[in-house]
Amino acid sequence: MEVELSLKFIKPERIWLANHPEYRETWVQERIAEDPLILGLGDIVLKDKERTQPRGGRLDLLFQDAESNTRYAVEVMLGATDESHIIRTIEYWDIERKRYPQYDHYAVLVAEDITSRFLNVIALFNGFVPLIVLQMSALKFGDHISLVFTKVVDALALGMPDEDEEVREVTDRNYWENRGTKETVALADKMLELVRTFAPEFELKYNKFYIGLAKDGQPQNFAIFYAKKNSFRAELRLASSPDIDQQLEAAGIEVMDYSKWGRYRLRLTKNDIKEHSDLLLKLLKMSYGLDVESERLTATRQSPS
Repeated sequence: MEVELSLKFIKPERIWLANHPEYRETWVQERIAEDPLILGLGDIVLKDKERTQPRGGRLDLLFQDAESNTRYAVEVMLGATDESHIIRTIEYWDIERKRYPQYDHYAVLVAEDITSRFLNVIALFNGFVPLIVLQMSALKFGDHISLVFTKVVDALALGMPDEDEEVREVTDRNYWENRGTKETVALADKMLELVRTFAPEFELKYNKFYIGLAKDGQPQNFAIFYAKKNSFRAELRLASSPDIDQQLEAAGIEVMDYSKWGRYRLRLTKNDIKEHSDLLLKLLKMSYGLDVESERLTATRQSPS
């Protein structure tokens, strides 16, 4: 017996906006600006549009991740990709990253037709330029139109922050107390106290963009910290795990997201560190590479019956 479904299947019609008399590039930009989530780049917010560039020209759209220092320079083109569009996208990305080096910048190219020839050209840049390529499809449903974005080229995964430590500008505690507050920097001290229970030789290292950890002057950033005016963030290098997710949720610790660097990003308060020190200690040990489960079993065997 055939069951009647409540929703009816409709085959959409793809239309090409490059030749459309009504829906132009400006219209596409406005739709993206209204709802940036349609790009599929995560929780991003609009920073600017038609952003004037120092050497002339305008960047179509600039977005920033809602919870991290990541920005996306987006160029939109109707029709097929061409040389000038690729060059312009990379040029605007380069300008933005030089003007605002405190952010991680990605170049995002959007076009209706990504040809195989230009995929080969784009592949030459990937690895040198963090380039994301999205193919945009305009679909017609009766008298409605929708935009669908498909990622055809993703940015090559970049190195961990500590892998590029030698080019990081070293600062001092005073720099961070001015950038954040004495109270938020003091939370990094609390986290260091936990680290020193299993690795007493570690100390804080004050870099320009984050507070790291060092042993004998050498960076070992299995955990890094950010002290801001009104918040404190710890990032622990751990593989994403449902078990860790559940433990953090049960403790009421705010998890901002799981970063592209392979880190849990936790927004912590003074009470979080005090009340959930056992959990944070466990996660720090795991991030450092200690076998927490073996430690637990050994302690159980050695405890008096």
